[in-house]
Amino acid sequence: MKETVLFLILSALLCACAGRNAKSQDSLDTESDTLAAVNVKYATGFCVHDSADIRLVDVGTHDHFALVHSTDATVPDGYTKVVVPITRTICMTSLQLSNFTILNAHDVVKGITGTKNMFNKDILERVKNRQIVKIGMEGNFDTEMVLAANPDIIFISPFKRGGYEPIKESGITLVPHLGYKELTPLGQAEWIKFVGMFIGKEREAEDIFNGIEQRYNELKAKVQDAVTDMSLPTVFSGEMHSGTWHAVGGKNYLAQIFRDAGAKYVIDDEETAGENLEFERMYSLAAKADYWRILNSFPGDFSYDALSASEPRNELFKSFRERKVIYCNMKKQPYYEIAPVQPDVLLKDFVAIFHPDLVESDYTPTYYRLLK
Repeated sequence: MKETVLFLILSALLCACAGRNAKSQDSLDTESDTLAAVNVKYATGFCVHDSADIRLVDVGTHDHFALVHSTDATVPDGYTKVVVPITRTICMTSLQLSNFTILNAHDVVKGITGTKNMFNKDILERVKNRQIVKIGMEGNFDTEMVLAANPDIIFISPFKRGGYEPIKESGITLVPHLGYKELTPLGQAEWIKFVGMFIGKEREAEDIFNGIEQRYNELKAKVQDAVTDMSLPTVFSGEMHSGTWHAVGGKNYLAQIFRDAGAKYVIDDEETAGENLEFERMYSLAAKADYWRILNSFPGDFSYDALSASEPRNELFKSFRERKVIYCNMKKQPYYEIAPVQPDVLLKDFVAIFHPDLVESDYTPTYYRLLK
């Protein structure tokens, strides 16, 4: 009982997951054969506390997992035991799948929701060979396919349509993956460490993330040194759909990457998710903006003519008239499939547009480029 209380006290002190980062554990034995150190620096949705043979992982404020190497291990009250490394799981989103892709761990993925707009040849081949099953979309799962995947755990995204009750009845452990809630690009990418803990690739995740972090921060610092407030271009994002304009808030991770790339996002509020605005409101904010970022799944070649045809008033924006639309087509680029773990690449794409003199003259964009 005393050991359980001690674990809970330490976890509470070190892991206030509601918006605070986990602190580095200087006393952690990084040479241990059982646990590799996991230091969370940017992500706010999970935190970690390690002891000699048990790892406590708090996800948000409600979900708590004890990662152990033996089914006989005793875990603190309030924690769900997970024997690691897991060898079978289901991913519910492309963001989750990107973590497995960058960790070279597709062999652990036994189920996904579908393959629409899927580019990864290895995943498609595994689906074709039935090494990975398609379980259907959230809210309409094929329970038989879920059970056929025989997962040790299932990574879920609680913000979507749900439909998890039948799965819960099976006794399979559901682990929330809250990477979509992160408000910084590096915070979202750091969820590879979260996945790494469950699949036994902590060290690989740490090394990969360190490279991402270094490249991102070096380019960010280069921009900050070269760009003044007076020279910041302005940018807005989104399109009209079904009569409203969906625009991300001023505290969203996309707004942050614009700032890190040396641009000013036209929406300067405290919103973290999306906002549905009328055209007139969006126009009042962005009529004179220098750049317009668009991400969609246009069938064919997207163009200024197509943008005008979708909403004639689009021609009123300065960025349209001056041909400064920044564009990525998800039917031609694996954006959600891998970009969540490539914030350094996204940053460089934007810097190449906003401040081309700060990147190599022969730089080839990966996702975003100016629309021709």
